[in-house]
Amino acid sequence: MESTVAQKLEALVKLQSLDSQLNELTKIRGALPDEVQDLEDEIIGYETRIANYVKETEAIETGIEEKRNAKKNAEQLIAKYEEQQMNVRNNREYDAITKEIELQQLEIQISDKKINESYESIKNIEELIEETKALLDERNKDLASKKAELEVIVAESEEEEQKLMKLREKATKNIEERLLKSYTKIRNNAKNNLAVVSIKRGACGGCFNIAPPQRQAEVRERKKLIVCEHCGRILADVEDVVEEPEKKKRTRATTSRAKKKTK
Repeated sequence: MESTVAQKLEALVKLQSLDSQLNELTKIRGALPDEVQDLEDEIIGYETRIANYVKETEAIETGIEEKRNAKKNAEQLIAKYEEQQMNVRNNREYDAITKEIELQQLEIQISDKKINESYESIKNIEELIEETKALLDERNKDLASKKAELEVIVAESEEEEQKLMKLREKATKNIEERLLKSYTKIRNNAKNNLAVVSIKRGACGGCFNIAPPQRQAEVRERKKLIVCEHCGRILADVEDVVEEPEKKKRTRATTSRAKKKTK
C-alpha cells in the first residue's frame, strides 16, 4: 500500500531527527578525525620522501660503481699504451700514444671528481633522511596521541551511535528510494545538513527566507511535498507562534489603556 504524503513527511522528519542526532555525536569529536587524517597523510608523505631518497642514493651508488669501472679501464689502457711506447718506431707514433695516455689520465681525474661529488651527494641525502625520519617519528607520536584521544571519545558515544544507526536503517526502509535519494542530495548540499525543516514565524527553518501565505497553507494541507523556493529544502510543517501568558496579559493591558485614553 502506497504511503500518503503525510506519512512520507513523518518518515522524513524522523530520519532528519536521527541524522541530526548523529551529527551532534560527530561534532563532539570536533576536529580530531580531520587532524588524524591530516597526520596520516603527512606520515605517508614523509615515508614516500624517505623511499625516494633511498632510491636516489641507490642510483648514485650505481653511478659510483660505473665511474670506478671507467677508471679501472682507463688505468688498464694506460698500462697498455706505456708498454706500446717502449716499442715505437718514430716520434709520430710516440706522440700519438702519449696523447692517448693523457686522455685516459684525464678520464681518471674526471671519474675521481665525479666519485667524490657522488659521495658528497650521498652524505647530503643521508642528512635529509635523518631529518625526515626525525619528523616522521614526531608525527607518529602525535598520531598515536590523537588516535588515543579519538578512541576515548568514540568509545563514549559508540553505544548511542550504534543505536541511532540501527534506528536510521529502519527509518530508511519506510522511505521510497527516489525520495531518499532526493533527501540525501539536499542534505549533503546544505551547510547545516538539514534537508527537512518546518516553517517558523513565517520563514523557512533552513534558509530563513519568508514563505508566502499560500505556500504555508499548502504545507499545512500535506497533500503534496512542498519545497522552499529559495533553498530547496523539504517543508514538513508550519509551527504557529503561541503567545506566552504574560505576553497576552501585557497585550490586553496595553489595549485597555489605549481604549481609556481614547474615551
